[in-house]
Amino acid sequence: MRHFLNPLDFSVEEIDQVLSLAEQIRENPEHYAHVAEGKKLATLFYEPSTRTRLSFESAMLNLGGKVLGFHSENSSSAAKGESVADTIRVISCYADIAAIRHPKEGAPLVAAQFSRIPVINAGDGGHQHPTQTLTDMLTIRTLKGRLENLTIGLCGDLKFGRTVHSLINALSRYTGIRFVLISPEVLRLPTYVIQDVLEAKKIPYRETTNLEEALPELDILYMTRVQRERFFSEDEYLRLKDSYILDKAKMKLAPKDMYVLHPLPRVNEISVEVDDDPRAAYFLQVQCGVYARMALIMTLLGLTPTA
Repeated sequence: MRHFLNPLDFSVEEIDQVLSLAEQIRENPEHYAHVAEGKKLATLFYEPSTRTRLSFESAMLNLGGKVLGFHSENSSSAAKGESVADTIRVISCYADIAAIRHPKEGAPLVAAQFSRIPVINAGDGGHQHPTQTLTDMLTIRTLKGRLENLTIGLCGDLKFGRTVHSLINALSRYTGIRFVLISPEVLRLPTYVIQDVLEAKKIPYRETTNLEEALPELDILYMTRVQRERFFSEDEYLRLKDSYILDKAKMKLAPKDMYVLHPLPRVNEISVEVDDDPRAAYFLQVQCGVYARMALIMTLLGLTPTA
């Protein structure tokens, strides 16, 4: 039994196999419509979510499986004080696989230690979001045809952005990757990510506060929102929330083959006027998330399509 708590839980070869399976599912979804019949996915969401939770549910239903679970801490026994360890012990009696989102970093790891079924980290605090990373990688591979030799601009909240931390971890294993880190000073990428990943692996990177200056050199621009729920001070959030707003004028500075990704939800960091730009890929990204999670569920459960 394996879990998926961090992008590094799978080797590069295994990640590529999951992405290739996702592409096969996208091309022939009908071949995979019954592979999970008789299987159940439990979605344990202690934190609000729209895309991730519904993407997991859609993925399992598309595979012919069933879904059970809860969508907030208050609708579970956690409201009565039940621990994550006890919850997963119970869920292991009901389901074949579980996806857990939790505001506390490390909660999915605790669940995995006590679980009798595969556990997928659907986001833990500001730490990791590995299935969003699979989604991002599938989107990039779909648009650019590769995951090597790319300059990736990461813009916005790089301090608390778990999607950013996961993506850096995953892409740093591919050759020719370079990062441009665009953020306010107080939302810079944490030192431990710079030291333990970028510098340890000798990945080229540079930090800047200027989005316009960075745009011309990018293959991918990964925008993120400034996350109100990660701030202790409302005043600090209000001061930083509009640090970067991507609009039509800024898009004119970008290469014609630079694509814009965003894990969503957006607030106002991408103007709606950008939605009609053919380089706006964030809604394609949402669709890729279903295929990526279908492929991951199949992989962890050892499922194969019937002839």
